[in-house]
Amino acid sequence: MKKKRRKMTLTRKRAITGYLFIMPWLVGFLWFYARSLFMTFQFSLNVLEVKPGGGYTLTFAGLDNFLYAFRAHASFKQVLTTSIADMLIDVPLITFFSLFMALLLNKKFRGRTLVRAIFFLPVILNSEAIVDATNLARSLMSGGISNAAAEVAEAASGGVSIEYYIQMFGSLGLPMGIIEYIVGAVSRISDIINASGVQIIIFIAALQSIPGSLYEVAKIEGATGYETFWKVTFPMVMPHIITNVVYTVVDSFTDSEVVELAYDTAFTYNNYGLSSVMSLVSTVITCLILVIVCRFIQKRAFYYN
Repeated sequence: MKKKRRKMTLTRKRAITGYLFIMPWLVGFLWFYARSLFMTFQFSLNVLEVKPGGGYTLTFAGLDNFLYAFRAHASFKQVLTTSIADMLIDVPLITFFSLFMALLLNKKFRGRTLVRAIFFLPVILNSEAIVDATNLARSLMSGGISNAAAEVAEAASGGVSIEYYIQMFGSLGLPMGIIEYIVGAVSRISDIINASGVQIIIFIAALQSIPGSLYEVAKIEGATGYETFWKVTFPMVMPHIITNVVYTVVDSFTDSEVVELAYDTAFTYNNYGLSSVMSLVSTVITCLILVIVCRFIQKRAFYYN
């Protein structure tokens, strides 16, 4: 008798579909990134010397590169600490700013497509070629329009420094930690807007995927707009908050000073072993932050089928 084939359950079919969906990324990860990560770890334990005719030689050095990076290097620890602190400030601000703007841009009004394009424009303008052209234009205008703009901004501020507002909020009894966080957020407002384009689009897609019946039920039950947001909207977009946090953390470290320092150490000072240590340490820290944050958010996430 022929054995009866087991029918796959719906859960198993969905799991197979998910694996097929991520298969291109998984192949690319194993073929490109995993191999590069192994070579980075290998270089970090050796002294690499480039041969004149091509190729390289490795001389085992153990943990000497790690010890030099954390004990003797002039700026690695400071740059790493500053990058982590900036990331801890930027990620919550970018995430909640993106959600706030997505709520506004999801509403129907005239010119909505144009406004959405304006908020996504910084993603396009941050490409390397356009950034170089912008920096060149800024350097050509130095001493002219740029100085005039600075003078106008200084005149508009009325000569009041940021220390005045810090003292004012401090006199109201606000903790100094909160004041420093607010000051850091205000000083980064331009960077926050520039880094929020992709996140806003993801949140708009999340808001548009929420079933309208949930809002109808909330309206019938007499829920206010505030209650509807916290009981319907926020739980439904929570899985997308995880996606945006992962994207923002990775994007923050990609553009951080640690990456620039590792690049200069390798290709300017030809110290590939030390550069590999810097890259490896920043990658491990990024992964640890992602694991902690994702676990914290995932426990409070609601997945709607």
